[in-house]
Amino acid sequence: MSASDVLHPDGSDYDAFLFAELGEDRTGAAVTVLSALARLDLEPWTEASELSRLGREGAKVRLTTHFEAITYIPALASESRAAKLILLLPKRAPLRVSNSLEAATSNFPILSMSWTTMALVAVVVLAWFLYLVQTG
Repeated sequence: MSASDVLHPDGSDYDAFLFAELGEDRTGAAVTVLSALARLDLEPWTEASELSRLGREGAKVRLTTHFEAITYIPALASESRAAKLILLLPKRAPLRVSNSLEAATSNFPILSMSWTTMALVAVVVLAWFLYLVQTG
């Protein structure tokens, strides 16, 4: 797994949204959507995914609620700000599967077949062994 996969578990679909600048906090530090969500103890990519699934209106309400909790960035809690940011989200949450999950899924029928074959061979060997024991 590359460092990019760790930092961006859902790829770059949410980058425009998460890295959008919101302004500066009272200390002068730049704040992005990602850092604001992290400061609220929310996992940014998960929250971005959830916002994408809600649709534009629901996402705007939820994001505005989140922003209202951030008091250290002046003028952040406006609905128009949230509405503009929501436009940066993908229309629908992407359905991505990690490489390891894809590999496991593609190998599943082969793995399943080998276990089935091994079980069948075990049953045949057991039946043959029981036959030999009885005929003695």
